[in-house]
Amino acid sequence: MKSESLVIIPTYNEAHNIGRLIEELMALGEPVDVLVIDDGSPDGTAAAVKEAQSQFGERVHLIERSGKLGLGTAYVRGFQYALEKNYTYVCEMDADFSHSPNDVPKLIEEVKQGNADVVIGSRYANGISIINWPLARLILSYSANLYARFITGLPIFDTTAGFKCIHRRVLETISVDKMRSNGYAFQIEIHFRAWRAGFKLKEVSIIFKEREEGVSKMSKGIVWEAIWRVWSLKIQSLVGKL
Repeated sequence: MKSESLVIIPTYNEAHNIGRLIEELMALGEPVDVLVIDDGSPDGTAAAVKEAQSQFGERVHLIERSGKLGLGTAYVRGFQYALEKNYTYVCEMDADFSHSPNDVPKLIEEVKQGNADVVIGSRYANGISIINWPLARLILSYSANLYARFITGLPIFDTTAGFKCIHRRVLETISVDKMRSNGYAFQIEIHFRAWRAGFKLKEVSIIFKEREEGVSKMSKGIVWEAIWRVWSLKIQSLVGKL
């Protein structure tokens, strides 16, 4: 039976994680479907998803892309899929277990109860709740969020959070096809567009853990995109072209 909730998981070289992650999501008390968008992983990530499909059937979906097309375009494709298939609650999460599958139901429930239109699994809503990050990375992330909040005015602490649940009406309203950000800037952009469109954002504190397997996708290009993109979003909103 099709769920009303879809969890979108972009992947690149996550074969060590994706099968177990899908199993844990399938075992939740809150029924969810899963959509994996794989960017041509050479390590067999797509094959691991197909194996999960043989076990869980139509609850697990896979979109295979030709190469590394970026996080933002993966989520845009996932949002399009969610709208096409009439899902009501659309979640984002990472494939590397930095986000706990056990937190997914509470994000969905907050949206179901009407407490917010976008509910964010936040690393900074209740102090700093991050495990096993080097100090330099923690300082960079925290500073980047302060910077994004200052420029955009967003009323949330974790502007770059990639763990959230979004009501479909948000995606229908903000025209996800127009989104151009790709790395962490994508998360800032979706929060900003939703907020500027009048939707309510809420943060729920989570424990964020450094990935258990594989290699981080962080790069200097991702950082620089986030730095200039917040100004672009702010200016577009001021001139009415967001």
